[in-house]
Amino acid sequence: MPDGVSIHASLSRILTSPASRDTAVRNSFSGVEFKYLSALVGCIRELLARRDNDTVGLQTPKKGKFKKRPVNAKPPVETPYVPPKLQKTAKTSSDRMVEIFEGMTTLELAKRCGQSVATLQNILVNVGEKVGSEFDPLSIDIAELIAMEVGVNVKRLYSYEGSVVLPRAPVVTVMGHVDHGKTSLLDALRQTSVAAKEAGGITQHLGAFVVSMPSGSSITFLDTPGHAAFSAMRARGAAVTDIVVLVVAADDGVMPQTIEAMSHARAADVPIVVAINKCDKPASDPERVKVQLASEGLPLEEMGGDVQVVEVSAVTKKGLDKLEEALLLQAELMDLKARVDGAAQAYVVEARLDRGRGPLATALVKAGTLVCGQHVAVGAEWGKIRAIRDTAGVLTNRATPAMPVEIEGLKGLPMAGDDITVVDSEERARMLSAGRKKKLEKDRLNKMNEEKISAPEPSEEEFVRVELPIIVKADVQGTVFVNVIHVGVGAICQSDLDLAQATGACIVGFNIKVHKVIYHLLEDIGNFIVEKAPGTFETEVAGEAQVLNIFELKGRSKAKGADVKIAGCRVMDGQVIRSSTMRLLRSGEVVFEGCCVSLKRETQDVETVQKGNECGLVLRDCFDFQIGDVIQCLHQVNKKPKFISSESGAVRIEC
Repeated sequence: MPDGVSIHASLSRILTSPASRDTAVRNSFSGVEFKYLSALVGCIRELLARRDNDTVGLQTPKKGKFKKRPVNAKPPVETPYVPPKLQKTAKTSSDRMVEIFEGMTTLELAKRCGQSVATLQNILVNVGEKVGSEFDPLSIDIAELIAMEVGVNVKRLYSYEGSVVLPRAPVVTVMGHVDHGKTSLLDALRQTSVAAKEAGGITQHLGAFVVSMPSGSSITFLDTPGHAAFSAMRARGAAVTDIVVLVVAADDGVMPQTIEAMSHARAADVPIVVAINKCDKPASDPERVKVQLASEGLPLEEMGGDVQVVEVSAVTKKGLDKLEEALLLQAELMDLKARVDGAAQAYVVEARLDRGRGPLATALVKAGTLVCGQHVAVGAEWGKIRAIRDTAGVLTNRATPAMPVEIEGLKGLPMAGDDITVVDSEERARMLSAGRKKKLEKDRLNKMNEEKISAPEPSEEEFVRVELPIIVKADVQGTVFVNVIHVGVGAICQSDLDLAQATGACIVGFNIKVHKVIYHLLEDIGNFIVEKAPGTFETEVAGEAQVLNIFELKGRSKAKGADVKIAGCRVMDGQVIRSSTMRLLRSGEVVFEGCCVSLKRETQDVETVQKGNECGLVLRDCFDFQIGDVIQCLHQVNKKPKFISSESGAVRIEC
């Protein structure tokens, strides 16, 4: 028997030999061994042949002529972008706030967003940026785009390092109850008459003005309306201001909107200076106002606190110099400074649509300098600043900190309170605008889904919910929020009429020739809501009758029916109606309740019997009348809600 080495040598010789049988090899094996060895060689040769001839895996195409493409062949397409699978975090993405700044690395942004570096690098490729090391710095715009793609909110941080920082004018917000003299006080300070230009004598916009003081200093004032309908506008005013002037009428005292303004100021963590106005009136009582403010938790200086109180009169100009001193002193204590070089940080105070100039935004610069010709992203809108006008309407090339201006050149109308971000190019402005719109829509859909999931199952006992579709067209974005299906700025057009007809909505126009005063608008809306409300049906007593006598009809024929008991009554209150349900009371307890089958006055069948008249009535299946019983006539009444307006301008609907 040959050993392993000789077998290996024999196999090699057989495989390489052209002859199928080698005599020398055959002589070295027995018959059975050679038989099995021959079978093994055959299998090996077959496998080698398949390797050379069969198609296995990818092959190099054979050289030759190109084949004609089939008619139904589809052209090659680029692979569509597939958003990366984001890591789930404990906190909802729409609720998270991530701080971003210029030059932060991809690694740091990934940590703050709670995502992997690879995920953020995939997003970088999608927005058209080059992917480098995880330690490469990112621009603040690209960082915002990535964060929005991840689905988190961002807050931009700006560094003052190496910048020119100078003192700036304070931004002062005037707040208070309606008709307490806020606008009149501003008129007295700047010697103008804004109130005369306002419809109905009330302020209906959040306006920004620069007031130059006799001392040479300047103060930027934000005049907010005191009406209850503009609570959100007052909230925006307090959020962007340095100091709040709380105006309280000396003859009226602390009112609901006064307390609300105090709450907004405290929430914004800004100092308050109290101006007690109308001190020239005979019924004025400043001391009573101070006690009321102290009882509401406002620490006044006279009582050991830090809130300054100044008694003024917008009519006689009394105390205006003291109010100026108080504001400048408060601003000096705060040491207000701002960066004056570099890109501007600004926010929208209000926005409106001009027929000839397009979308216009009143902006207040917080830091830096806003220059004409810059590309900006304003909320979900974008544009190139075409013109800058100051509060007097004069064209200017730039706006510095604490300077309110009106900018022109936006592609769409931004929302009041939106940040104004200066970017390098039109392409970057477009990308930021598109990303923010996508983020807003995504957040809106997520909120709708959360509300659907968290909404309780409706029960049979619940009242029917009726939606009231409304189209609101106003003159300024943020002026006017019931199902509001469309909100726009500008005149009412044919498309608004078509939409209202398709949805059955009511069109409301504010300050565009339909309603000029907010009181009238609220009254009409309130009455419209009451008219559309379905109401609730309640059972009420329409009338009461007392049983004076009882009459029995016996021995009647089968054709006329069985025995009948007739109650002879006198109607004591209201009226008795034959078609209504009747209730029989005895000693205050209900004995029977059913329908009335006959109601007669003398010998005539009647439908109703009024108070003071006598009648005879028959109740179905009731034979237990007693003299002195009371029969009540019941009917269903649809209770509608009531629209109630107060002298202060506040409105409510009571159900």
